[in-house]
Amino acid sequence: MLKGLAVLFLALGAFVGAPVHSADQTVDPRVALLKLLPTGSKLDDLRPSPIAGIYEFSQGADVSYLTADGKYFLDGNVYDMDTRANLTEERRTKARLAMINSVPESQMLIFSPKNPQYTITVFTDVDCQYCRKLHSQMAELNKLGVRVRYMFYPRTGPNTESWRKAEAVWCSADRNEALTRAKAGGAVDTTKSCGANPVAREYALGQSIGVRGTPAIVTETGGYINGYMPPHELIEEIKQMQSGKQPG
Repeated sequence: MLKGLAVLFLALGAFVGAPVHSADQTVDPRVALLKLLPTGSKLDDLRPSPIAGIYEFSQGADVSYLTADGKYFLDGNVYDMDTRANLTEERRTKARLAMINSVPESQMLIFSPKNPQYTITVFTDVDCQYCRKLHSQMAELNKLGVRVRYMFYPRTGPNTESWRKAEAVWCSADRNEALTRAKAGGAVDTTKSCGANPVAREYALGQSIGVRGTPAIVTETGGYINGYMPPHELIEEIKQMQSGKQPG
C-alpha cells in the first residue's frame, strides 16, 4: 500500500497545485479530477466522500482523498466523530472482502477442520519463517475451529527461488502435502511445471489488497491482520474484528 501511495504522489506531483475549473456545470466534476490521477485510473475509482467538497479515490484497498478543486491530495483515515467509526478502514475492509471473494476456492490450498467456526485467508511465502511457524501450528488452528485458505505471495517477487517453489507446490499431485513439506524445509523440485498456475494472480491480488509482509491474514469479514499471531491470540483478534470492535 505504501509503495502504491508513493507512486501516486509522484504522479500527482506533476499536476496538483493548479485548481480544477469547469465552465460546464453539466459535466461530471470527476472527469477533470481524473486527469490529475495516475494513468489507468477510472471514473469509478472516484466517489464523493462523507465530507462535502472532498472525493474518495480508491484502487484496490488503497483509499485516499482529493479536494473537489483538485488542489489538495489527502492521505489518512477519516473518522465519524459521533460513532468513532473509522470510515476509511470500513472502505478498505469492503474492498478486501470483494477481492478475496472473487477468487474461487479451487485456486486456494485449504486446511480445514470438519466443522469450522472461522475462515481466514492467508497470503503466504514458502520461505517466510513466521509463515512456517503459523503452518506448524495448523493442527492447533484446526482444533480451534479455524479453516485456513492459503494464497501464494512470494515476497521476493517473480523469477525468484521462493516464486518457483510456490509454483512447484501448486504443480504437485498433493498440494497440501507439498506445501507442508516445503514449509518444513523439505526439498522442492522447482523444475516441475504444470502450465497455468495462480501464483502471479494471487501475488498481484496481494499487492492490490495492501499486503506488506507475510503472513498476511484476511478474516471472513474483510479484516486485515498483518503478521503472525499464536493460535489463541489469533482467535481473539478474529472475534474482535467480527464483533465490529477495533483490534487492540
